[in-house]
Amino acid sequence: MPWIDLAAFARRAIQVARHDREVLPTANNWIFFDRGLIDAVAAFQYATGEPALSFLRASDRYHDRVFLTPPWPEIYVKDEDRQHGLDDAIAEYERLLDAYCELGYETILLPKIGISERADFVLSQLG
Repeated sequence: MPWIDLAAFARRAIQVARHDREVLPTANNWIFFDRGLIDAVAAFQYATGEPALSFLRASDRYHDRVFLTPPWPEIYVKDEDRQHGLDDAIAEYERLLDAYCELGYETILLPKIGISERADFVLSQLG
């Protein structure tokens, strides 16, 4: 678990994310990833201090537009599966913004609207 050994957790998340990309069928439809490879690599870099973002391959690239949801204090809940606090979530979010920017992605922040409206927003941004 990330709160026990973040580097080991991130290393495994990198393996899973790469595997997910490799086994995807070729499709003409959108495929969305929640907490993908770049998130895992950024976590590994944070945990170890290694410049892990530089190890990403060209084949690791996602669509140029990446959608991020900021940690919203009014709905943020610490529980059994999310053991880090809001301050940690904000710091992680800022690291992800930096990582995606460093890698040349366009980050689009999701607005605080209902789930259906957010889905419509994402699809409208993608054309």
